[in-house]
Amino acid sequence: MSTRVLPAVGDLDAARSITTLLSQLPDAEPAAPVGDSTTLLDTLARLAAESLDELPEVVLVHERIGPVPALELIREVALRFPAVGVVLVTVDASPGLYSAAMDSGARGLVGLPLSYEELAQRIQAAAGWSTGVRRHLGQGAETFTGPGGTVVTVCGAKGGVGTTVTAVQLALAAQASGRSVALADLDLQSGDVASYLDVQFRRSAADLAGIQDISPRVLQDALFAHHTGMGLLLAPAEGERGEEVDDRAVRQIVSALRNRYEVVVVDCGTQMHNANAAAVEMADIALLVTTPDVIAVRGAKRMVRLWDRLQIRKAEGTVAVVNRHNRATEIQPALIEKITGTRVARTTVPAAYKELQPVVDAGRMQDLEAKSTVKQALWALAGELGLVAEGENEQKQGRFRGDRGSVRVRRARSR
Repeated sequence: MSTRVLPAVGDLDAARSITTLLSQLPDAEPAAPVGDSTTLLDTLARLAAESLDELPEVVLVHERIGPVPALELIREVALRFPAVGVVLVTVDASPGLYSAAMDSGARGLVGLPLSYEELAQRIQAAAGWSTGVRRHLGQGAETFTGPGGTVVTVCGAKGGVGTTVTAVQLALAAQASGRSVALADLDLQSGDVASYLDVQFRRSAADLAGIQDISPRVLQDALFAHHTGMGLLLAPAEGERGEEVDDRAVRQIVSALRNRYEVVVVDCGTQMHNANAAAVEMADIALLVTTPDVIAVRGAKRMVRLWDRLQIRKAEGTVAVVNRHNRATEIQPALIEKITGTRVARTTVPAAYKELQPVVDAGRMQDLEAKSTVKQALWALAGELGLVAEGENEQKQGRFRGDRGSVRVRRARSR
């Protein structure tokens, strides 16, 4: 039986060297190397959406892969695709790095320069482990892409377009359908989720920033248990504490939430920084909220271009949500789709702020009346995205999920 190996190597010379050596291994079936972490995760997600059996048995991760650091990438692959054996390729084969790689979920480590015997041994061991896991899962099992549920990030094209209202209502819709839901506020300096839900809190995302391994107990202590049943991870009350939450912390936070909840909705606000960009990178669905006016649409296009330049997310993998839609306006969803290059959700949200004003002023968004056209539209959007229990069939069809090859995100890193 052949062993499928997918190399993830950013350096061209190293990629050629690894590919050449892999082609000499007996029973090895090397795939074309992927050049960055985003492409690797996209490729694995696309294969997993087809079938568990489509995933490679072994993934080789080169130490100089980017933009996500190698150990963080290994952790992400291990969490989302536990039936794949990951092997780290590195110059530093010290016991310290070996231990760190194992803690991240690697199944082996190969030192550079590559040795035929060592590479063959590590790939064989990782492939054997992968085969055993798949046998345990069963040939007839459904596609398994790691523990946890769907992560949805909600970003705004500019301030005031309705980002937080959209995030809150999507979370409420998923919760009302019977799913376990977490709502995280990663608009770290000016997050308003607590204000919209009339919450007084002591702990926030900043309290998880310095923790290396977020256990269920630690996560529980940081979450606010809302009476609707949602778990809330709120932005710090002191905006300056938002700087404590970096991209590494967000990766661990989102992974911990994904492992515990079926749906994780993340309000990312309108400003991109390392932390919320990392959340967008990990998302299954990335929403970009805009209003049908020139300034907001320009802001949406600017955001899409920013994500593309920083390898955060491709335009065609972003779902634009048109808020305050009016058929009389000159800018319609089809035009927004053409301008931004995104996919526009079929469900648009009408311009009806008078319905929202009483609950917004009272800070009780959960009390918005069922007859509200805004609520009906946003809950319909939740169904369209497959976030509610009734939308399971649509979700499996991958209407807005599944093609992670085009919806993956890369954090905005400043070096």
